[in-house]
Amino acid sequence: MRVALTGGIASGKSTVAALFAALGVPVIDMDELAREVVAPGSALLAQVIARFGAGVRRSDGSLNRPALRELVFHDAQARRELEAMLHPAILARAAQLSAEAAGPYQLIVVPLLAESGAARQYDRVLLVDCDESLQRARLAQRDGSSAALIDAALAAQASRAERLALADDVIRNDGFPAALAPKVRELHRQYLQQATAPAHAPSAQGPTQAQ
Repeated sequence: MRVALTGGIASGKSTVAALFAALGVPVIDMDELAREVVAPGSALLAQVIARFGAGVRRSDGSLNRPALRELVFHDAQARRELEAMLHPAILARAAQLSAEAAGPYQLIVVPLLAESGAARQYDRVLLVDCDESLQRARLAQRDGSSAALIDAALAAQASRAERLALADDVIRNDGFPAALAPKVRELHRQYLQQATAPAHAPSAQGPTQAQ
């Protein structure tokens, strides 16, 4: 069974994914793969630099992700071009890892699930949800992002309502990080039951709200 984990920027996806991984669940993170495919020396990194300029390359040869983010969040066409360059390689690597993963179910972290229209490729969609005000505060604290960049980042993503409309299960992440572990354990129990049932389907169980 393949569970897509999604959520808006700075919603807590990585924290939730790490908790599932600690329970032994195979986790495939599209964000991590996005870094892997543009590793120093890769053909894709060379293509990105050729398109977006030397300013997106650090002195050590790696991708300057904040600089690239600044460019694409303010330019929708540039963002689409970047996605067209990276997404095929990311999806191919994710498919390889998914085929190799063991266990009753696997978790695939797909930040742009709502934007990509790929929700139906998964057996279940788990959304990490929080108020936009929390996203803003976390972005400012985590990345030191300016208000303008935060606005652009949020505007570039699907709305909270669009993400909620896709979700089979929702983890609310608007409290202390320690509150997430019991929510993850409960969903893990449910997913194990669903994955080992004689037949599982996206509608095997109604939406779960892990408040």
